[in-house]
Amino acid sequence: MFRFLVIAFIIVPIVEIYLIVQVDAAIGGWETLGLLVLDSVIGAWLVRREGFSILAKVQGELGRGELPTNALIDGMLVLFAGALMLTPGFLTDGLGFVLLLPPTRALVRNRLKTQFSGRVNVAGGGVYGASFGGAGFGGPGYTDAPSTEVTIEDDDDPSGAIELGPAGD
Repeated sequence: MFRFLVIAFIIVPIVEIYLIVQVDAAIGGWETLGLLVLDSVIGAWLVRREGFSILAKVQGELGRGELPTNALIDGMLVLFAGALMLTPGFLTDGLGFVLLLPPTRALVRNRLKTQFSGRVNVAGGGVYGASFGGAGFGGPGYTDAPSTEVTIEDDDDPSGAIELGPAGD
């Protein structure tokens, strides 16, 4: 963690200043400032566009009863890209643009999923088919699964009732 903080707060600003000075020497001060403002405006537009696209994916997947895992990770990556785009400099803006592009974002997402997959413990059988480890409803050691009987009747035709018994009937 300390290494990450040193990189984030000491090394990255030094590299950003170096890059800004190099671009300034190559194209001029006002042009460099204009380029920084332009890539921030374009980045903000892309963050907004990708953010709304991901929000629509999340809503669609939730509407279908699916867990929007990839969309939520993409949302986190777009949020991080937005934070990078707010930081003045060419290096952070470049990294932000990379995270905003769907193909490269998918590569980063898959890498994150692979890295963290061993740290998540999910067992089936709980509420909505999933429980999160430990004893309790649906967790390991829980053997008295509840059963429910349901009768569905048609108001227009009471003789056509459908009875559903416990699982396994």
